[in-house]
Amino acid sequence: MYVILPDEQTQVAFGKALGLALKGRGQVHLEGELGAGKTTLTRGVLRAYGHEDAVKSPTYTLVEPYELGDVHIQHFDLYRLGDPEELEFMGARDLLGDDQLSLIEWPSRGAGWLPIPDLNVKLEVQDTGRSAWLEANTDWGRLVLTQLADWAANRDFSTTP
Repeated sequence: MYVILPDEQTQVAFGKALGLALKGRGQVHLEGELGAGKTTLTRGVLRAYGHEDAVKSPTYTLVEPYELGDVHIQHFDLYRLGDPEELEFMGARDLLGDDQLSLIEWPSRGAGWLPIPDLNVKLEVQDTGRSAWLEANTDWGRLVLTQLADWAANRDFSTTP
């Protein structure tokens, strides 16, 4: 699925739709250069579960946990990860459980250690907005994309399956 997100407000709204479609579980890899909007999209996902505070990328702590009602979300930023094995030492296996949602920025830094995600989201800067390519790797990811396509079709999004 390809989506054009012309401004930050639309990107946050799309993130919220993604969060609702994920129903509080799964693993999403967020890829893109610095400033591509990975944390902005994460903010939208967190909004789906009622989080209204600021969302900062956990660049130095590597992970920021959110408990929002019954939903447990782990927001990873692996930009400063030196070696994928560091994830093992920090107990990340427990944070990637099936009963929670994991949003992972810079997943390439955890290559070989991270499991295959339900969704890959690649963000790119497009003028003042962003574009997003979403690819499903699991049955759950395909179901999420189907729900997102239905959602986007009823809004003013430019999409391509």
